[in-house]
Amino acid sequence: MSSKIVIYRILREHQPVTEITLTIDDQSQTLLSLQQEDLPAWAKLECHQCRHCPLSAESSPFCPVASCLAMLSEKLDEFMSHDAVTLEVVLPDRTISTQSTAQRVVGSLLGLMFATSGCPHMGFFKPMARFHLPLASDDDTLFRATGMYLLSQYYVGKKGGNSDWNLDGLKQIYKNVHEVNTRLAERVREPSKTDTSANAVIFLDMFTNLMPYAIEDRLVDIEHLFENYLQDSFAEFIHGKFAI
Repeated sequence: MSSKIVIYRILREHQPVTEITLTIDDQSQTLLSLQQEDLPAWAKLECHQCRHCPLSAESSPFCPVASCLAMLSEKLDEFMSHDAVTLEVVLPDRTISTQSTAQRVVGSLLGLMFATSGCPHMGFFKPMARFHLPLASDDDTLFRATGMYLLSQYYVGKKGGNSDWNLDGLKQIYKNVHEVNTRLAERVREPSKTDTSANAVIFLDMFTNLMPYAIEDRLVDIEHLFENYLQDSFAEFIHGKFAI
């Protein structure tokens, strides 16, 4: 079984380095390093279980995304949201280093973990996890998420299905994820020693909650970048006199 390693190294001034290593199966994009024992009671599936959760306690005693939170809480509960940190992310093909805050770093890390956790609602983001971009901005995420979804619809069409080019399915995915994030914040706020984990979930959810309503408006703002594709002459470059 082929897998990849993603390492997040978080440095604070005059503090030891905090390192989180994730092992992700290359084929299924499933997190292999997720702790499955000695989890707290708030990580059980039935604790603040999402209204639309298709899992059962018999087959999945613990919530996949809550298990991710529990795993991180052990390492990051001494951080405060506003703590200034240096982040180094070691990916299979590159290393990224930047300055940020603990809240943004944890939000980025949770985004990767949630997508690969096994949660049915988060699994739609596995393609983005495969091409993980640490500390992605709102614009980065908008471009990546819409591009990912439109590519998924290309594959749907290739398989004989009805492709959704209006992004209606993507809007519903984000509405479902908002419910997951809301329940997660309820789970983690009480047992956490600091605000970092809960605030990181809220930070993630701020964009998630607005995404269904912002997709069309925000995409209009970047339409000018595709000017070359929108011109009548585009057909000539692909099928006409300028095509090789």
